[in-house]
Amino acid sequence: MYQAPNSPIIVGRISGLFGVNGAVRVFDFSRRRGDILNYTPWLLKLESGWTQVATANGCLNHDIVVVQLEGWNSRDVARELIGTEIGIQPSQLGKLKEGEFYWHDLEGLNVVNMEGDELGVVEYLIETGANDVLVVQGSEERLIPYTSNTIVDVNLSLRQIRVNWRLDY
Repeated sequence: MYQAPNSPIIVGRISGLFGVNGAVRVFDFSRRRGDILNYTPWLLKLESGWTQVATANGCLNHDIVVVQLEGWNSRDVARELIGTEIGIQPSQLGKLKEGEFYWHDLEGLNVVNMEGDELGVVEYLIETGANDVLVVQGSEERLIPYTSNTIVDVNLSLRQIRVNWRLDY
């Protein structure tokens, strides 16, 4: 799913409650569980739109991210947040080296092969352990490995990824 350059980047989701004082469990989308705690402030996608919140405290408790949000001090009030997406501003992410990209930068890019055939648009990426995989939606869904043998060029200004991938793969 393509996100506008300055729209919040989704980094997690509130998945449940923890304790009686309004603390919440967080499903962390970061590569390493708990990295979401390094970002502050957070943005919560509420019915009224994105709302900035501060975390009073947070920790990794037996592999579960637990956070107390300022202003949500009771279990009943915090219950309304279950399922809420957590975002951050793009400026909160660190700078990458030349040739490295965040997944959200690749989502929405057009994918073409070396022959000039349009394969589709990157819908999202998945992590397989061995390498990341582009999920490309065109006339059919294609799973294209994000490896040096497959990815020829990523051009963000053209919004295009060139790949070494035939139509009949």
